[in-house]
Amino acid sequence: MDPENKVLSSQRRRLLVQALAGATLMGGVALSGRVMAQALRGAPENVLDVAIIGAGLAGLTAARDLQRAGCEAFVVLEARDRVGGRTYNHDLGNGVVSEAGGQWIGPNQTAIFDLLRELGIDTFPTYYQGRTVYQVKDALYAQDLSSGQNPGSPIVHKLDALARTVPSKEPWTAADAERLDRLSVGQWLAQQGVDNVERLSFDTSIGLTTGTPPANLSLLHYLSIVNSADSSMEKLEGFKGGAQETRIVGGSQVVSQQMAQAMGERVRLACPVRRIVGWDCDIVELHTDQGVFRARQVIAALHPGLCQQIEFDPPLPEGRAQLQRLWPCHAPMRKTVHVYERPYWRDKGLNGQVSQADGPLILSYDNSPPDGSVGVLAAFVRTAQLPQDADRARDTLSAIYAEALGREGLHPTQFHDHDWGKVDGWSLTCVGSIPPDFLTRWGRYLKPAVGRLIWSGTETADIWASGMDGAVRSGHRAALEALQALSRRSA
Repeated sequence: MDPENKVLSSQRRRLLVQALAGATLMGGVALSGRVMAQALRGAPENVLDVAIIGAGLAGLTAARDLQRAGCEAFVVLEARDRVGGRTYNHDLGNGVVSEAGGQWIGPNQTAIFDLLRELGIDTFPTYYQGRTVYQVKDALYAQDLSSGQNPGSPIVHKLDALARTVPSKEPWTAADAERLDRLSVGQWLAQQGVDNVERLSFDTSIGLTTGTPPANLSLLHYLSIVNSADSSMEKLEGFKGGAQETRIVGGSQVVSQQMAQAMGERVRLACPVRRIVGWDCDIVELHTDQGVFRARQVIAALHPGLCQQIEFDPPLPEGRAQLQRLWPCHAPMRKTVHVYERPYWRDKGLNGQVSQADGPLILSYDNSPPDGSVGVLAAFVRTAQLPQDADRARDTLSAIYAEALGREGLHPTQFHDHDWGKVDGWSLTCVGSIPPDFLTRWGRYLKPAVGRLIWSGTETADIWASGMDGAVRSGHRAALEALQALSRRSA
């Protein structure tokens, strides 16, 4: 079935220009909806105003903004058989979920909080009170870090000071960008003379945020992420007052599900885009498994590496093509879930966080529902050290939990395992992890539009890139760019 669209008549084009010219922009697209709707209504035809590739937070936010602005001639093309992108909920029954992908939000992430308020979705605090258990070989020790981790560390202060010199919007423009980009975070830490205990702490926290060891991570890139968090590593990596402080009632995927529900048939699932023809022409053709869609503007709300799975005709300009080809996809992340009858570790003064220095468990954490009606331990694991077989993986982690948190850990009622590198062909990786010498060479090609193609997705965000907040911000920006492009073409 061919997609429907509305053509802009000369009168409607004038109305669209008037709507855009008189618009007030508040964190996205708050246009004169009535005038915009008049501008975009007309007889159905075979050309869309906007085609959006990807039904994650970025793509659906862009679609929602278009719809709120009165633009009805759009479609969202999603390769998976679900919405949500890199957010996904495990259904544990009785309304309880555990997130397999992105899940936390925190202070200063105003875009995602604003979206939740508009959608009527509640939040609740992450449970982190109590002692964290560390396991080094056969030794166990517990420490209460709920008030923050090493807030007085001189190395953390030095890193924060460096972050203030690296703008998150365009880190490659920093005064010392080339030197910082040549260094990995691991090399920089080694230069600071950190001891083994402190290095383990840095390796764990940075690895969880970026999905890769500090040795593989550009210092420039990491500083730009810290810059987003008020130039505070504590706020970026921490729970209390940090980016992991808050969870979403119903799980993070519910945000995308609710946005998609309001768009009905405009969201096409199991509809991967295979080929894009004429991105440099007035009308772009998108060849999909459900037919050909034609649009005046295209928003590609995709991980840059996934763009490599699309054939572009004509080929993209060299800079953009190289960025997509070389974009790293080596941080897939694997998360597991153990479900228990109750969060028994809380009774022992423990917060459910267990970290191994050299085993398969990077970090577990309490992911129970707000009322604590069942106990949920989610975990980031080292894929190479944990069996792929589900039963063996469950039992391996259960034994670790039993030793660290109590014998109850041996008896989970459910187990779930989600490896983002293997779950489907449309993920490749979960978080962004940029290696040295990449941003200063290719970063400038990440955001600028190419012909009718507008790039979106969390990696393109000006702040909180690679987070859910960054995805929402990038969706707002992309929708605004698309509307402005339509107005310029009709002027």
